[in-house]
Amino acid sequence: MHSLAFGSDNLELDLPGADLLQVTEPESNTPPQELIDAALREPVGSPPLEQLVRPGEKVAIVTSDITRYTGSEFYLPLLVDRLVAAGIHPEDILIVIGLGIHRKQSAAEHRKIAGSLFGRIRIEDHECDDPAKLVDLGTTDDGLPVQVNRSVVEADRVIVTGTVGVHYFAGFGGGRKGLVPGVASRQTCMATHFKVFNPPEVGGKHPLAAPAVLEGNPIHRAILAAANKVEPDFLLNTVLTPDKRIAGVFCGDLEQAHLAACDLARQLYVVECNAPADLAIISCGGYPKDINFIQAHKALDYGVRSLRPGGTVILLAECRDGFGNPTFFDWFRHQDLDAFEAALRERYEINGQTAHATLAKARRFRVLLVSNFSREQTAAMGMEKAATLDAALDMAYDSLPTGARTVVIPDGGTVLPIVR
Repeated sequence: MHSLAFGSDNLELDLPGADLLQVTEPESNTPPQELIDAALREPVGSPPLEQLVRPGEKVAIVTSDITRYTGSEFYLPLLVDRLVAAGIHPEDILIVIGLGIHRKQSAAEHRKIAGSLFGRIRIEDHECDDPAKLVDLGTTDDGLPVQVNRSVVEADRVIVTGTVGVHYFAGFGGGRKGLVPGVASRQTCMATHFKVFNPPEVGGKHPLAAPAVLEGNPIHRAILAAANKVEPDFLLNTVLTPDKRIAGVFCGDLEQAHLAACDLARQLYVVECNAPADLAIISCGGYPKDINFIQAHKALDYGVRSLRPGGTVILLAECRDGFGNPTFFDWFRHQDLDAFEAALRERYEINGQTAHATLAKARRFRVLLVSNFSREQTAAMGMEKAATLDAALDMAYDSLPTGARTVVIPDGGTVLPIVR
């Protein structure tokens, strides 16, 4: 019996003979505060935080929004305690929520992110479209424009925090992504993410803009170069288990500490399969990984890598916040993939890129979606609506051969299957 998360609920699946693809759980059950303290004592490629700050300085701490659980309620208070002990006044500390181009957060979401700091330390949502709240830092060597949150740029010290997991085109999340797109302008977000495409004369997506790939990844190079324009002082990144426990903490230099975190993430999240499957039953991992379709798409992108060409996916994604951005669904007016790519090259949007990637997978595989979307909305995305998991199973097995190989992926937003 498998328990598959759907929003805040769990769906039970009894499917004897199915292969289970899941993260290798770390053996240690060290309390999160101990892991954080140990990482802060021995940062990677950097002096300890206490040696970087001076009394009277203003400090900006960047952290992720509610769509990415990071363990912030554990590490933010410990960071602030160390800063105060080093002579930084609490009123000179600002937590900036790295929304990128996402929606603003509610007070309840701020409370969830900040934990015991809520009401004690100032919290500010990043605004990617307000020129008055952005600073122009020029361009990268590749000519990409870099505009970043004014509160971050004008702080004396910048601490970047977040979590590292597999990312479907940037290789891994965390590290430099806390700044770009986290606290970057919409223009900077679009310019760096446009690197996902090959030059027009080649066409298509760059082959190295892929999950768990950093070497040669054009997106990774672009966002790292843009993030370095901010000259951040310190990084804290967690690596989490699927049930949101902290498996590892990495502190120090923006690039070196991030690479160390990526090594652990690769060990935990990459799962080898002996042969491609006919059917993959994928849960994103529940809320917040299926808070909207833009987030849920990651599980689809990873999960189809376990399938044979033309295989079938059952994707469990509640999507209580809908698509995740008002412009996302509009892109499905393009149903021809070549015309879709041409439209993106003409007027690039990150949401359009995700929509294109969704439709491309829906053309290569049969996707049965269990979600809050209507049948018409689901069909526009190239998928078939199933009202329940049981209904999806009936639909899937109607068209699959006897003895079809099935895999179950309970944490699709985390696990990256690799067929050897």
